[in-house]
Amino acid sequence: MIQRKRTRTSAALIAGALLCGGTGVARADDGKAAYDKNCVTCHGASGKGDGPAAKALKPPPGDFATSLKGMSDADMVKLLKEGGKPLGKTHSAFAAKLNDEQINAVVTYIKGLK
Repeated sequence: MIQRKRTRTSAALIAGALLCGGTGVARADDGKAAYDKNCVTCHGASGKGDGPAAKALKPPPGDFATSLKGMSDADMVKLLKEGGKPLGKTHSAFAAKLNDEQINAVVTYIKGLK
């Protein structure tokens, strides 16, 4: 009887986590908030590289439709975490500002912009 009660409680907790979005899966909605806070200034709202700070950057940020072409999710995560140098790009590193879940969510969101 106690084991059955534990099983039901565990099932209820898992179902609640799934319904509340607590799955740990990167979601584009979560990524939008992180993108708006950390990326839009340079990359622009639509990812075209036309944010308000873009003109001051040398080289300017790329349009995601072309600059991310052929990049895997793992490459995009690496770019956001470590910066662009390991991948031959000039992007800033965001590991100190964003956790892994936020970085994955930003990648998911960016892929929707392309």
